[in-house]
Amino acid sequence: MAAPRDDADPAEPFNGRLALLLAMAMFVLVVDTSIMNVSISAVVRDIGATVSGLQSAIALEALVSAAFILIGSKIGDLIGRKRAYVLGLLGYAAGAVAMTLAQSLVPIIIFWSLLGGLGASLLLPSMQSLIHGNFEGKSQARVYALVGASAAIAAAVGPLLGGFITTFLSWRVAFALEALIIAVVLLGIGLVRDVPYTGPRTLDVVGAGLSIVGMGGIVLGILMWQEGGEYVGALLVIGAAGLAGLFYWLVRRERLERAMLLDPNLFRSKPFRFGATQQMLQQIALGGTMIVLPIYLQMVLEYNAMQAGLSIAPLSLTMFAIAMLAGKRAGKGGRGPVVLIRWGFGLLSVGLLAIVPVVPRADSGWWLLLPLVVAGCGLGLLVSQLNNYTLSPISDERISEAAGVNSAAGSFGLSFGLAFAGAIMLASLSLVFTALATSSTVLPPEDQQQVAQVLEEDAQILSNTHLEELLAGQPEEIREEIVGINTAARPIALQIALLIPILAGLSGLVISFRMAPMPEARRSGSGDGMVLG
Repeated sequence: MAAPRDDADPAEPFNGRLALLLAMAMFVLVVDTSIMNVSISAVVRDIGATVSGLQSAIALEALVSAAFILIGSKIGDLIGRKRAYVLGLLGYAAGAVAMTLAQSLVPIIIFWSLLGGLGASLLLPSMQSLIHGNFEGKSQARVYALVGASAAIAAAVGPLLGGFITTFLSWRVAFALEALIIAVVLLGIGLVRDVPYTGPRTLDVVGAGLSIVGMGGIVLGILMWQEGGEYVGALLVIGAAGLAGLFYWLVRRERLERAMLLDPNLFRSKPFRFGATQQMLQQIALGGTMIVLPIYLQMVLEYNAMQAGLSIAPLSLTMFAIAMLAGKRAGKGGRGPVVLIRWGFGLLSVGLLAIVPVVPRADSGWWLLLPLVVAGCGLGLLVSQLNNYTLSPISDERISEAAGVNSAAGSFGLSFGLAFAGAIMLASLSLVFTALATSSTVLPPEDQQQVAQVLEEDAQILSNTHLEELLAGQPEEIREEIVGINTAARPIALQIALLIPILAGLSGLVISFRMAPMPEARRSGSGDGMVLG
């Protein structure tokens, strides 16, 4: 077993330039999909594609990156973590350049969806592995905090940034800027020290196949659920069966002392298991919040995309600032990180709970200022601590595998939060609107039945202005009644949807009381250096 590293070694000063380049790479990784989402209509108009075709390209990118992320972590071991990092960046750069020059949907699918998705599956685990291998102790904790904050702020401001560039410049400019940032990151690749892998160099083909089926089935099921597609249950069952089969296969391979895609001991480690679970819960809360609040601001308060983004800015700015401040404490070990994680989930839950009574009363985004600042403080504490808590005790030999699982947990959590909160919101709207319409003394029975049928087939949140346009040919009393029902139903649906991120936050708070203190120093070198529960 290798000796612990000395966190106070003055021979290796903090490499701020490398830390900044890693944060820039993470920012591009997260903001890329946000830019694509907000520029769908402009892209469709410019290249002559269809909305469904572009949405399929977006879903394919998410599916490829999720399906191959565990394999990507192992490939990083086999070809080198630094090389995997470069290939991941090049995959993303190819996708960004293709978007800049695209004249049809085909290059978008090939380069942005497929090549970019594969790039993400290499980039995420290799980046976390290289942070682990290039920084130590408090410096490592600071970089994990910086990269985590970069990802969080990209998720929060991505729609605002993409909307601004698309509106006042062009969506092609946004993707060209992405390629430019990646070029800057690649120019600094000489600062990165590779982390050699000394374990088995054989690829577990069966384990790789099961991971594709498991992760791909789960993520595809969530995507289909989000779009209201069929066979959601079957896809989720197939995905769950694939993951269960993967775990059985890994245990069997371990018993036979054969090469494995992942070391099952990772899941027997309480710090790693709790850390990855908390990562997933934090992302569920973030994803749920980022689908509910923009809809509330744009459909209830009738803000445009820019105003909605500015209203949510206190969440992202507070998150970033607190992550930077709290990151300085992350390398101290002991109870400190666990206490900060507990405070993080606590503040996040309090902030989100405070939004619930505000929803039916607010007439401007200013009502959300204080709750968003509180929630942002909580998220800032979490992104500053969770990666470091989860990955710092892992040995250099197993760090790619651990980073792959940690990244997969976060990606799953974000997708689940977005899809589940959105689905709950629409289902709640349908139920509440139908109930209010049925009990109305103004709407005739045939109109009540028509409302119920329309909502069952295609429930959606509508602004009162848009609804009034759709009801232009109806009698005034019918118009006023339906608009009144819409006014009453939307806040209730949004309040119910907020329960998803709130429950994720409260679950994280409960779990934090079971988290063990973080070791004072990370052991490196052999697999024996991994802290196990």
